[in-house]
Amino acid sequence: MVCPSPNGLTRSGFDGGKMSAQTTHEVQVTVASIDLLSGALRSLDTAITASRAGEKYVAAHLAALRAAAALLAAYARPNSRRPTSVWTLVTKVVPEFTEWAQYFAAGAGKRAAAEVGLGGAVTPREADDLVRDAHEFIDLVSEKLGVSRQLTLPANVAAQSVIPDNVIPIKRRAVSTTK
Repeated sequence: MVCPSPNGLTRSGFDGGKMSAQTTHEVQVTVASIDLLSGALRSLDTAITASRAGEKYVAAHLAALRAAAALLAAYARPNSRRPTSVWTLVTKVVPEFTEWAQYFAAGAGKRAAAEVGLGGAVTPREADDLVRDAHEFIDLVSEKLGVSRQLTLPANVAAQSVIPDNVIPIKRRAVSTTK
């Protein structure tokens, strides 16, 4: 199901493997949000260049966590309740990201196993899939926050191809993304 939004973007529900988000209202982007989003991009760079599946998975999951924290820095209001997982807060504060939050929350156990070095905790395919999904999630968070971004490649990756100024512009998406 695809629904038009007020700003012309489209949104599709979790149907056939598609997850997306739609802008629902204006927000004041904070310095903390920008810093967290930058950290998410650095973690994504680390994931892309990691040689081992476990390292790749951990870095990609942390990239998604940092992007989720960027959302919360922009949308959440402080409260004195007990500590809650980032993913639980995302579902409450920015409900259009609920499916993404559930997906990444489900991978937290694998991340923890990979972090402590349990061999075989994740396969190379799972790690590559999570890198791709974290990238999509960061794109959606950037779009939600109204932040355009550029991904700067590490020197060892940039040396493999000719890229002007070692920067790849990341295009904003105007349609739903596929997981």
